[in-house]
Amino acid sequence: MLAAVAAGLVVLRAFDPATSGVFPPCPLLALTGCYCPGCGSLRAFHQLLHGNLRNALAMNPLAVLTLPFLAYGMASYAIFVVRGRYLPRIFVPAPWIRALCVAGLVFAIARNLPTYPFPLLAPGGLLGSH
Repeated sequence: MLAAVAAGLVVLRAFDPATSGVFPPCPLLALTGCYCPGCGSLRAFHQLLHGNLRNALAMNPLAVLTLPFLAYGMASYAIFVVRGRYLPRIFVPAPWIRALCVAGLVFAIARNLPTYPFPLLAPGGLLGSH
């Protein structure tokens, strides 16, 4: 698993998802023209791998903000596979999980609204503003 993640990160760092054609487009965007909550995530992670936090946040702020939690979960699972023990589990109450789901839904809707300032939430929308 660690080798697969490392290989994926090497490929993501080497090939820009915005221009390379190596990565598939978002199916929802291709079918509907609407951005999903994950649209721009690969471009955001590519930018993070190059040390560009501002550009990464411009591509998908939700993905960048949730990345530490995803990384902790993956590290915990990897340690479990190797040592048989997880990292300390963090209990998250159900209302917080529901709130995160609602935040993702609101983010998905807001980034598709045509009225300012919502287009700034679209992938790359913040790159033109200072």
